[in-house]
Amino acid sequence: MNILFVCTGNTCRSPMAEALLKKNNSNANVKSAGVFAGKGAPISSGARQVLEEEGIEVNHQSQPVTPELLDWADLVLTMSEQHKQSLAMQYDQWQGKYFTLKEYVAGDQAAADWEKLKQAYTEIEEKRVQFINDNRNKYEADALQQKLYEALKEDLEEIHKLENELPSFDITDPFGGDVTIYRDTMKEIEKNITFLLKKIDDENRDGK
Repeated sequence: MNILFVCTGNTCRSPMAEALLKKNNSNANVKSAGVFAGKGAPISSGARQVLEEEGIEVNHQSQPVTPELLDWADLVLTMSEQHKQSLAMQYDQWQGKYFTLKEYVAGDQAAADWEKLKQAYTEIEEKRVQFINDNRNKYEADALQQKLYEALKEDLEEIHKLENELPSFDITDPFGGDVTIYRDTMKEIEKNITFLLKKIDDENRDGK
């Protein structure tokens, strides 16, 4: 499997994820890149330090995301939802490969939660359009908006509840932080790399 990790500048989170996966799995082909990365920058000193504390030597140079990298990858794992959205907007032909790292390892439950929220958005939009069509001639603009809010209040509260229950799928960005922040981010990535390895092993065992 070819796995591409993506963050912003390809100097902190994604090279840490690349290094940690390479350390724990020699079967996967792993690369990293950044949605706004320059070419040839070294890994950040904080990321280098915390990796070296774990016995991982890194010789890394940043690179931007390119169509060639996305075509090469079987799986593109981003460090945040924003990174995933940026890729989807710029390179929509590979959308089926894009997941945040946390989203991918969370599996079916995460997908079900997002699907439930998307359905709620769809239903409230349908109700909004229907209400306006049915009542546009009954009220002035301000009154119509107030009546619309009253009609959709319970739906809005349900959406707010669903949004609050969703887990964050972002890996904390340590950029600009001290070495403690980098250690925390590395632990966060390492935990999810462990889940990733288990998921890959399970899928290989099932013949997927």
